[in-house]
Amino acid sequence: MAAKTKIVYQCTQCGYESPKWTGKCPDCGEWNTLLEMAKEPVSPQRTAIARSVGNISRPTPIREISTTEEHRYHTGLSELDRVLGGGIVKGSLILISGDPGIGKSTILLQICEFIGRELRILYVSGEESARQIKLRASRLGVQSPNLKILTETDVQYVVEQIRGESPDLVMIDSIQTMNHTELTSSPGSVTQVRECTNTMMRCAKALDIPILVVGHVNKDGAIAGPKVLEHIVDAVLLFEGDRQMTYRILRAVKNRYGSTNEIGVFDMGDNGLKQVENPSLAMLSGRPKDVSGSCVTAVMEGSRPLLAEIQGLATTSGFGTPRRMSTGFDNNRMALILAVLEKRAGYYFSNLDTYINVVGGLRLEEPAVDLAVAMALISSLKDTPIREDTVVFGEIGLTGELRSISRSDLRITEAARLGFRRCILPYHGLKSLNGKTFEGMEVIGARNLRQAFEAAV
Repeated sequence: MAAKTKIVYQCTQCGYESPKWTGKCPDCGEWNTLLEMAKEPVSPQRTAIARSVGNISRPTPIREISTTEEHRYHTGLSELDRVLGGGIVKGSLILISGDPGIGKSTILLQICEFIGRELRILYVSGEESARQIKLRASRLGVQSPNLKILTETDVQYVVEQIRGESPDLVMIDSIQTMNHTELTSSPGSVTQVRECTNTMMRCAKALDIPILVVGHVNKDGAIAGPKVLEHIVDAVLLFEGDRQMTYRILRAVKNRYGSTNEIGVFDMGDNGLKQVENPSLAMLSGRPKDVSGSCVTAVMEGSRPLLAEIQGLATTSGFGTPRRMSTGFDNNRMALILAVLEKRAGYYFSNLDTYINVVGGLRLEEPAVDLAVAMALISSLKDTPIREDTVVFGEIGLTGELRSISRSDLRITEAARLGFRRCILPYHGLKSLNGKTFEGMEVIGARNLRQAFEAAV
């Protein structure tokens, strides 16, 4: 006799299951995320399918486990290889997520042209027809004979095709369209996304085939599906950037085979994504000269120094409560800097609307950006331009002091390479340079905000 179907309430954010509905999820604390769904008991047939996907593992002595370096496939895009930690690892499951139209499917097709010269690729699409993919591939110049297209949404049938074709690389576009026939829930639901991802994970590990999975994001910008989805995969790559702008930032949110601090910079054009090998120069192109409220800073994205322009604007407020807005910078951090400027340095913004913008669509979270934000705001307040050959970086404390930061030498070297001649950093940060000099670069140490601004103008 078949077991009865059980009704449960499942959280769309974390996957928590509750026998009754509640307004707030007891696990993740989100409101109005519990949805009613039918939960069927696991059938013997489904258990057999799950075992057929992966091999049954047995305990292995640790001395018999090989410690040789894993083999990686190069994608032909050095920016993507940098984010992945050197390339695609065999048997890995990689999730690529981002806003609609930001370039997820585009970058998958582009790497097919390079990888397809030597390896066999299976591209599985549940969103587009084979003709649509062909038209997009022709526009991108992808004509690899080793690329095969499969338009299917049944995850069990996809696994059978992978076992039969034995490709060297598999791409799934997208995981939200995949469907597990043993489940009654609709495609894209929490249960379907979790089980389909688990099936792909077992397939990748058993057959030692790397699988790249495309995932969508929800309205809040988080990866759609349960949070456990990010724990299943080996690497999570997130596309950032405004759809109205051409620059795209590829960032590793999670990576079991490399660093999560590296970023890749791309430029979206008519022929797909192009690598930006010198992002500092690209971000500073078109920078105005002799204009107040503009300051250049140096940040570290992994092992790569990156120069970015910070723009600040302080103007008289037309309302009783002044506005505080920031783009690409934490709004709470900006409020903290404004409070320090008023209390410790004597620059008053209480009756002024203040705005901060990071040019190029970058999102900067490093504390080293604090000093550049303060300099841009003071420059706009006093209507005094900062010298165009000056780069500024440093962290600001609540007492108004400037605190040293790491990797100052790499930041200064990058600034000198792009033609900057003066660098302002916290005074205590000079010790980390160990007396090192930089050709054509004047390094100035500032003890407080007023010293920093006087040296910058």
